Formats: sequence, structure tokens, C-alpha cells
Amino acid sequence: MSATRVFVARLAGCTVFDPAGDRVGKVRDVLVVYRKNDPPLVVGLIVEIPGKRRVFVSIGRVTSIGSGQIITTGLINVRRFEQRGGEVRVIAEMLGRTVVFNDASGEATIEDVSIEELPQGGWAISQLFVRRPKTSLSLFAKGATTFTDWGGVREQTTEGQAQSAEQLIATYSDLKPADLANTLLDLPPERMHEVAGELPDGRLADALEEMPESEQVSILTRLGDARAADVLDHMQPDDAADLIAQLPEELGEQLLDLMEPEEADDVRFLLTYAPDTAGGLMTTEPIIVSADATVAEGLALIRRHDLAPALGAAICVTLPPYEPPTGRFLGMVHFQRMLRYPPHERLGTLLDQGLDPVTADTSAAEVTRILASYDLVSVPVVDENHRLVGVVTVDDVLDFLLPDDWRSHDGNDDVRRRAEARTELTTGSIPLHHGRRTGNGPS
Repeated sequence: MSATRVFVARLAGCTVFDPAGDRVGKVRDVLVVYRKNDPPLVVGLIVEIPGKRRVFVSIGRVTSIGSGQIITTGLINVRRFEQRGGEVRVIAEMLGRTVVFNDASGEATIEDVSIEELPQGGWAISQLFVRRPKTSLSLFAKGATTFTDWGGVREQTTEGQAQSAEQLIATYSDLKPADLANTLLDLPPERMHEVAGELPDGRLADALEEMPESEQVSILTRLGDARAADVLDHMQPDDAADLIAQLPEELGEQLLDLMEPEEADDVRFLLTYAPDTAGGLMTTEPIIVSADATVAEGLALIRRHDLAPALGAAICVTLPPYEPPTGRFLGMVHFQRMLRYPPHERLGTLLDQGLDPVTADTSAAEVTRILASYDLVSVPVVDENHRLVGVVTVDDVLDFLLPDDWRSHDGNDDVRRRAEARTELTTGSIPLHHGRRTGNGPS
């Protein structure tokens, strides 16, 4: 059973195990990122594996913390840990810092930090164990200790000191990815690259997905190959494929080789399709279950906080295996339909019999017409053997249809563009989006 609150200093040296009980390494530190109005969020652990190599283990890979040991999923990137801007090591950098109490009762030194499991998942700093200055002249005297919430103190800073990296990133922590992207694009180019370089990998990946491709390429190519590969690992496979397609072929292959094999395989698979087809638009990460899965299990999968809303609108049911390309595609079950049935109902009995999948080489115009005609949020994509390979969502189609400058467009000629889009859909002459490579799709 995972503890709900743990002191970081006590985690140092704890053994990390995989699900089979094999020893992975030992904890050396806990990594957090600052947030604007909330306590810092734990992003992962720094673990020392055999060979004295220190690697990063995402907190999402940790299944249990407690009883002097930590259990992980067993999937660990053994690339040597490199600290990113905005990340703070609790033991190495936070312990020993001076803080000032907000109630004007003086200052204290941080001696330990407790992290607490959040109701929605993940961990964050909950309390600080601090020591006040000693009041006695005795050499052996120590100051009084106390616990305080994160919001009860502030870090002591020198007047006129430049804003620290973590404080800068914290000011952007509450922005949605699209707003963060726009904020970065409003900065002078050099400042944009500087701030982008300081963002955590996942946060930068979210922002890149919302940027025009020219800025994506500009930022990615200045990160360095290893960091760029880490950021691509965090992007949605279809967005990563679109970005890699804009790079010189040699650089794209180099980055794919540096990515996690599973993520790179998805991207390579998507790059085989032309950009104006269902295969070129689809994402390879829908929710996929067996026909025996229940409504309760399906709803639990939809409740994942990291799931895009369009992907949570329906669940795909297939024969095994359940990773694209799956076994034979059986059908989809819509979220609203699941709400009308008891938790124990099998999803195989709730399939939408009126929805036919499209093939990977179906044109973007046809996919758009299907989504609009049947008021769908997503449509499944199958290969020639009727195996599910992905789904096209409405946001994939919008990204394809909207002009390149839609993020900066002032909206004065929206009516004209809507009329043009309607004409294009009617004639099937949708202009190619400057996305993936052309000419390498299936015949």
C-alpha cells in the first residue's frame, strides 16, 4: 500500500523495485517543479542504478511508495539524468534554504520536506519541516522546530535579484497549452528560445503541439538532439510525426533513433501515410478494450486526466491484441451510451452498429464529411485486414483544415473562409496541409 505522505529525506537510499521484485536501484533525490499558486509538484525521482548511473524515473512510473521501498512499473529510461530548467532537486537544492514566515514571526531553515499523494493522482509538496534560529548562546543549543504548510512561508531572496528559472516557469504553470504557446510566440525570438529551453519536457511538448510548424522546428533544433528526442517522446504521435516530417530527413531519423522505441515506432508508422488521408490525420492512442470489458471499466479509462476529450468520447472494441494494429475491429461504444447502462454491462453488447470505420487511405475530405454528417467526434481507422490502426478526431480534422496563420488571425474574414471551406468540402478539393511528407503513403 502506498503511503499518502512521505518525508523526502527518508526516501534517500530507499531501494527501487520492479513489479517482479527485482532491484532496480536506489533513490538519490526527488525532483519537483514550482507552480504559481500551489505547492511544487513532484515530477519524478532521481534513481542510481548499477554502474553509478543516475537516471530519471517519472512519478507516473511509480506505483507504490512506503515501507522503505518503492515499486515501479519496471519501464525505466536508462539515459543519464540531466536536470532541466524549472526543475528543483529537493535534497540537493531545497533542504537548507532559508524561508521567511508570512506571519512576520521570523525566518527558518528547511530541514525536510513532506510530499503527499493528490486525490487526482500524482504527488506534491505538502509541508515543510523547518528549524528556527537558536535563541541560546550555548554551543549545543538548537533552534525550535516546527511544521509549516508551503503557503505559510516564502523563500528568502536578495532585493534586486533576477527572477530565478523556477519562478519564471511557475508564472506560466497555470496556462493552458494553447495560451502558453501564444505567450511564448509573443516573446522576442531569443527570449522565446531561452524560456522554451527552461520548460520541463512535457510542458514544452504541450506548447509545441499548439505552435505553427516553423516555430516548432526553430525551437526543437536548438534544444540539442537528446533533449529534442525527450520532448518528442512527450508529444502525441501524430503531432510528433508532423514535426519530424518538417525536419531534414537525416535529422529526423537521428531523433527517431534517440526516442523511446515504442514512441518512435508509432511515429514511423504514421509517417508512412500521406498527410491528406485518414492514416495521415489519425492518432494511434485511442482507448481500446475487449468485448468482455464492462461499462465500469470503460468509464474508468475515460476518467484518466491525461486523456484528450475527443478520445474520451468513445471506446474502441477489438479482438486481441489491443495495441494498434489490433485484432479485428468490432465496433465503437460512445460515452453517452455507456451512461445509460449498469456498470456490469459488457461493452460488446453496446456497439454502435450504424458506424462504419474508414480505411487508412480514405481522403481527408471524406473523413470530414463523415464526422459532420453523423455528428461524430471521432471515427475509427482500419487497415486492409480490418484491424484498428487509429482514430481520426475532430481536432485532427480542424488542424488540417484551418489555415496556417489561424492562431494569429484577427477574425475579420471568417465568413469568407467558412464559405471557402464549404466549397472545398463539396468538391473534395481540400488543399494539402503543410504537414507530413508526401509521396510515401501506401498505394
